[in-house]
Amino acid sequence: MGPGGAAFEAAAREAARGGARLMVAPELSWTGYVLGPRAAELAEPADGPAAECAARVAERYGIAVVYGAPERDGDAVRNTVTLVGPDGAAKATYRKAHLYGEDERAAFAPGAEPVVQAELDGLVIGLLVCYDVEFPEAVRAHALAGTDVLAVPTALMRPYEAVPRLLVPARAYENGLYVAYANRCGPEGGYDFAGLSCLAGPDGEVAARAGAGPGVLFGDADPARIAEARAATPYLDDRRPDLYRTLTARSPRT
Repeated sequence: MGPGGAAFEAAAREAARGGARLMVAPELSWTGYVLGPRAAELAEPADGPAAECAARVAERYGIAVVYGAPERDGDAVRNTVTLVGPDGAAKATYRKAHLYGEDERAAFAPGAEPVVQAELDGLVIGLLVCYDVEFPEAVRAHALAGTDVLAVPTALMRPYEAVPRLLVPARAYENGLYVAYANRCGPEGGYDFAGLSCLAGPDGEVAARAGAGPGVLFGDADPARIAEARAATPYLDDRRPDLYRTLTARSPRT
């Protein structure tokens, strides 16, 4: 079991005892976030020891889990998250597409698949990682593909608390979906991670919010609220894609 495995299992046990059907752990939950060149040393294939351990934990407690670990993908190393079902079977794997800062770009190769989803208990669960959710296009792509709950393992450091406080609820609201934002907390490798994990609802309201310390946060995702929010604020229906063609090309600054 990796260095984050014991904490991961303890959290899964607590989440299952509280009645949760899905647990979302932070970014790179298996190894820690600040890896530097160790990312390549710790990287495993998608079906490696971390995957085997996560599968055992999910099956043992009968809960679906989302965990993050460095993945060895041929010659590349990816910042990868995997959704494992309560039966221990991997249901979806996503590689972080938007890498943050020079440290991440030195350690990882970006993923190229924008929307990765799986069904769980009648809901469509989508996957992004941390910085990905700060791009409106990435979340909108999920909304258009039918994602109901967007699981976002995260390693957001201070002083960027505006992301979980303002941006994540806005992303949920403008797309009519839930965003489960699971952030690291506390000091690690010179960073101070902000915590403030949350479950933001499709009406923009935050259904559950953690503080700056560790813990297991509980919240419910109600598909009826998704339909109600999208009917009340029909951004998806009222879009004008014919006007947005320039979004795929960045104009030079003048």
